[in-house]
Amino acid sequence: MKTRILALLLCGALLASAFTLPAMAETITPATQADFDLPCQAAILVDLGTGAVLYEKNADEQRAIASITKVMTLLLTFQALEAGRVQLTDIVPVSEHAYGMGGSQIWLEPGEQLTLEEMLKAICISSANDAAVAVAEYIGGSEDAFVQQMNAEAARLGMTGTHFENACGLDETGHLSTARDVAVMSREMLLHHTEIADYCTIWTDTLRGGETQLVNTNKLLRSYQGITGLKTGTTGGAGVCISASAERDGLGLVAVILGAPSSKDRFDAARTLLDYGFANYQSLTAELPADAPKTLPVARGAEETVELSYTAPGSFLAAKGDDAQLEVRLALPESVEAPVAAGQQLGTVTVLRGGQTLAEYPVAAANDVAALSFGLCFRRLVEALLLHA
Repeated sequence: MKTRILALLLCGALLASAFTLPAMAETITPATQADFDLPCQAAILVDLGTGAVLYEKNADEQRAIASITKVMTLLLTFQALEAGRVQLTDIVPVSEHAYGMGGSQIWLEPGEQLTLEEMLKAICISSANDAAVAVAEYIGGSEDAFVQQMNAEAARLGMTGTHFENACGLDETGHLSTARDVAVMSREMLLHHTEIADYCTIWTDTLRGGETQLVNTNKLLRSYQGITGLKTGTTGGAGVCISASAERDGLGLVAVILGAPSSKDRFDAARTLLDYGFANYQSLTAELPADAPKTLPVARGAEETVELSYTAPGSFLAAKGDDAQLEVRLALPESVEAPVAAGQQLGTVTVLRGGQTLAEYPVAAANDVAALSFGLCFRRLVEALLLHA
């Protein structure tokens, strides 16, 4: 059969939203400590949309990660919210165990009642350990049971260098992760639970009718253009840490800094990584041709056409300074033979740049089309004769 090819050349337009579209990256060699060093023990910079690594330093070295642990606690909480197991208006009880947490806290009292949303604000803004443990107990039944869920989710995400011992990030033997794994769970949070930004970007707020002041521990919120989160952390064992996310012109980045010697070094290192990413990379968008057909003729079918279902191309990470265009090619046959099954691949969308294929997406049948049968032909003939009688 003759194949119809529709091609659309796209200029390197910047992506409007890297959070919801499929994304791919060209082959990228990440910068390393040999290119430029940072004042920390481990670091990584990744593209939010594709996960491509743009910089790494000791990225697989297991280390304590302090309150960045709470990214996983928050992830499981938002999953529970999405599943309808809990509501933001639920009252979260405070146990003696949660009350006993040290470090940063909002001084919860046993028996005190705050809503889940208030607890989330305490965790995201002030990094409250007592609130994190109270939420863990509420979601999991106990902190130990919740930690088992944290480790199960880490395994599901492929975080092979991570093991959790608690829900808040206080130093504990065996409570370890890596810069790479922190980036993985940060991307999972930011990509699939975008409402986290509603909490992590709050600079100040109050609880208990204004009696308790919350001030965000992420000082980049006031000093870095496009910052969207995510979580800071500091303990004696972990040093000073941050998982910082930012977006500019459709390019989202996650910079993880572990084991910095001071808060200033932490923020300076994160700023350096984010600046590097925005200076050297861009996110391009690919779109289907405006005249892409919505149906395809069906030969000898019970229906004359079948509706088409496209997996639309999305965002693509590319180095700045390369003016090569994105090319989107749609390949479909002139017609398809019945029977056709819903989900059956009928064609292909291919995205290329500079002659290199970046991605291929299927074009599938959106519905079933049965083959034309003798009985159906006879019935249509009778209907036609009656219509013209």
